[in-house]
Amino acid sequence: MIEAPLTDGRSSTVDAESSTRVKFYQTGTFTAGNRLLDTELRTVQSSEERTNAITCGHRACQGCGEALGARYALDAAMRATNNNVIAVNATGCLEVFSTPYPETSWQLPWLHSLFGNAAAVASGVAAALRRQGREHIRVVAQGGDGGTTDIGFGCLSGMFERNDDVLYICYDNQGYMNTGVQRSSATPPAARTATTPALGSAPGNPFGIGKDVPRIAMAHNIPYVATASVSDLHDLEAKVTRAMSMHGARYIHILVPCPLGWAHPTRDTIRVARLAVESGVFPLFEAERGEVVRSNAIRRRIPVEEYLTTQGRFAHLFKPKRDEVRLAALQELADKNIERYNLLPGSTTMESTTMKEVKA
Repeated sequence: MIEAPLTDGRSSTVDAESSTRVKFYQTGTFTAGNRLLDTELRTVQSSEERTNAITCGHRACQGCGEALGARYALDAAMRATNNNVIAVNATGCLEVFSTPYPETSWQLPWLHSLFGNAAAVASGVAAALRRQGREHIRVVAQGGDGGTTDIGFGCLSGMFERNDDVLYICYDNQGYMNTGVQRSSATPPAARTATTPALGSAPGNPFGIGKDVPRIAMAHNIPYVATASVSDLHDLEAKVTRAMSMHGARYIHILVPCPLGWAHPTRDTIRVARLAVESGVFPLFEAERGEVVRSNAIRRRIPVEEYLTTQGRFAHLFKPKRDEVRLAALQELADKNIERYNLLPGSTTMESTTMKEVKA
């Protein structure tokens, strides 16, 4: 028998074996808005002083990873600069759903550029501020993977080469989702899109094409490059804050799942993003002056297949029959990421066949 306290200060004796165990929940859960955490551990969103840089009223789809990523990234940038930020936004999903004329959901100085010149426009804004002696006002450029890795790639490389004082953020949903889910150079191999249909002997996006823009950014030897994901919002905020503490060209590539284009339930956006990280498909790391300085170790490694089966865009790899060769090739790509960025220190990669069969 044990003595149990009551709410009015009294106590009651109960049978320890038959009583229900009381569950105590940790205050350290990293949920948005959790104010039970120590101040330094809270997200920007848990503060009543957050700027709400992108506020309610926008028209993003349910479960939109880009809307979530932009909210956290821009609010973190605003906090890091005492609200001295100007944002330049390429044409794309983020621009379309946040600024349907004559309305806007942005609560900071915000410019809409063309699809391909956000980096160039941001560089011009930074130059104008420097000329005016207002360098305390920082510039953030934003674009999707289409406007970043494809249409705006030349302007972005120029911004890197000149080392302009701009933070460029790419919200990567791995396709042109706003115009009908077409392939971009960030679309993963084997993924089904409107322009890479699940037809023929090698359905989906071909292997061996596309661009790894974070590594290309590193090759420019700029001050800071990082990857982030909406599955770890504390990490995302920390990387934006670190980037805003530096000057010169900086680049952050954020994974933002798209329920429409990826064909997953709207409730699973964070789960799918987490599986991409835990499988090694999307490595999280930071680089300074061309060298990786930090990487996020995978806490619970999973096979790539567990990530792929959450999305309809990869359904053809499993039905009407399993495509063992292409599944193995995707696993190999993840294994290479894990090795390259040391995501599992001291571990060996999962067994997989070579990609020669796929490329053949």
